[in-house]
Amino acid sequence: MEPTTETLLEGLLAWVRIETHTPDVEGLNALMDLVARQAAAFGATSERFAGRDGHGDHLLVRSPWGDPDAPGLLFLSHLDTVHPKGTLESALPIRIEGDRAFGPGICDMKGGAFNALAAMRAVAESGVTPPLPVRILFTSDEEVGSPTSRALIEDQGTWAKYALVTEPARNGGHIVTARKGVGRFTLEIEGRPAHAGARHWQGRSAVTELAHQILALEAMTDYDRDITVNVGEITGGSGTNVVPQFARAEIDLRVPTMAAADEMVARILGLTPQTPDVTVTVSGGMNRPPFEQSAASKALFDHAAGLAQEIGFELVGETTGGGSDGNFIADRVALLDGLGPDGDDVHTLNEHIFISSLVPRMRLMQRLIETLA
Repeated sequence: MEPTTETLLEGLLAWVRIETHTPDVEGLNALMDLVARQAAAFGATSERFAGRDGHGDHLLVRSPWGDPDAPGLLFLSHLDTVHPKGTLESALPIRIEGDRAFGPGICDMKGGAFNALAAMRAVAESGVTPPLPVRILFTSDEEVGSPTSRALIEDQGTWAKYALVTEPARNGGHIVTARKGVGRFTLEIEGRPAHAGARHWQGRSAVTELAHQILALEAMTDYDRDITVNVGEITGGSGTNVVPQFARAEIDLRVPTMAAADEMVARILGLTPQTPDVTVTVSGGMNRPPFEQSAASKALFDHAAGLAQEIGFELVGETTGGGSDGNFIADRVALLDGLGPDGDDVHTLNEHIFISSLVPRMRLMQRLIETLA
């Protein structure tokens, strides 16, 4: 029986009711349990990877058809959300308003993750054997940079012939055909403390040096080249009557290509003091490489666009500045991103999906499973 809007929404809301903020290991593992049970119900098998370093488990679901070791189709789906435990009860309860369904993580990205499993189930129950085996990797730490899942994602990427990332659609249902790479850096400054009144002249202010460095960093932003540098968090000083000895900043870098990444990483790591007797230390690097659209990924998009037209909607590709787990393997496998339902206001207390996009987006995943070879 083909899934309907009602059955997809009902199943998705059951996932949303289990809160899965990234640090909430208990909640994440409870949802992994549910996913494994639902996969087993239609004959799929699961492999569980125990969580570590304060993160939840990861789950790899294998389709009940095909040679599991032959190259195939890989879905990447994270189940963690940015919403702290208790958000569901206090600030963002599940509710339906017309075509909108609200709830923590419903758009980013439980909607797409649920649809991937629903598509695998629909194919399994159809009795048709697709050309390729399928795997869905459900992870628990994407929202904090995938520290414990990256190696697993990269390993699965060596198996995959195609990769589909179930992040939410963009801007009215657009699919993601390229993503910027993401760099993260920490800037630490040490000056010389002194009494702000009696011996101000002896001090070397780390905060003053930080101000110089912030201006230098922000000046590296180049909109014409699609490069942004953002100083997003700063700390410094110990009291208003003390020349500050220490200051610190956290820096975000977004770049469209690896060439730009190499250039900008060197510039940021090469920062030097602009005031005397102060030390500047920069650590960090690229967290996710850019997803640059290859010829294989372009062909995959063209194929998906043709399927979408058959289903009844237009598939438009776009580039986005946010990174995803697809960035880790985009250089080695044909990849599409943003296959989840359309929605808006992700990472906010107004997060929602458009209910009418559930079936078409699930059908696109189903048809990709049925036709990719």
